[in-house]
Amino acid sequence: MTEPWTVKTICETLGSPDLTKKFLGEFNSAEKDQLIPTFEKWAGRASRIQAAEQRGRELAAADARGEELPGEWVDRTEWVQQEAARIRAQRGAA
Repeated sequence: MTEPWTVKTICETLGSPDLTKKFLGEFNSAEKDQLIPTFEKWAGRASRIQAAEQRGRELAAADARGEELPGEWVDRTEWVQQEAARIRAQRGAA
């Protein structure tokens, strides 16, 4: 983002009503000396979200072009399946 962060742009970038509500709640209830640190904390989060979105768009474009995606990719399929089975088993026990 080349423009300065504002309360509005942070809310828009967070992209989640729950996160926006949490940000506004923290910001609106912050003491005077905590306004800037609270704002900066959330601007940093919004900046990281924005960077991740951009990186995702770049990876999707590379994938669409059939390019090898950069980085080391670890197949976690088996772990995800095991976790899902464990969670289902816990729900059945409840």
